[in-house]
Amino acid sequence: MYAMGRLPLARSLLGASSRRAFHASAPAFVKVGDRIPDVDLTESSPGNKIKIAAELKSGKGLIIGVPAAFSPSCSENHIPGYINSAKLKSAGRVFVVSVNDAFVMKAWGKILDPNGSSGIRFLADPDLRFTKALDLNFDAAAIFGGDRSKRYALLTEDGVVTDAHVEADNTGLDVSAAEKVLGQ
Repeated sequence: MYAMGRLPLARSLLGASSRRAFHASAPAFVKVGDRIPDVDLTESSPGNKIKIAAELKSGKGLIIGVPAAFSPSCSENHIPGYINSAKLKSAGRVFVVSVNDAFVMKAWGKILDPNGSSGIRFLADPDLRFTKALDLNFDAAAIFGGDRSKRYALLTEDGVVTDAHVEADNTGLDVSAAEKVLGQ
């Protein structure tokens, strides 16, 4: 009873603007109709800059975002699901993006797709510029030591998002799985 009696006083001291900070609102992350951000990513080495917006300017594309290269779910299920999908080729140009450095992404790509036969390109977003431009970053300090990318899959056409599959819990593997994005 004592603690409850203090609640009205605490509310009046906080003021309306402070209470609004705790209000849950709809996520603002990337949505259908958004253009792919014109941000540099790296492929294979830090000096090899890739503009993913230019790469996806025409035709179909797929961007798969993962929280971390070499993490169990990413390495054992998420990306192998795409590599092994019979429908991957119909997705157009395919990119895996992670908040890792270019050397890590190159090594991870070679382990998952040794011959490069899937056509998937592994891109690094070490400073989160691309991830933040999509508003798909989250605080993962407890797991990965800093901000990371939510797990997602974005289908694109002529540089515009046509379908967005973003995991509600940031790291789970449900809506962004290959069979959900590309079909059975």
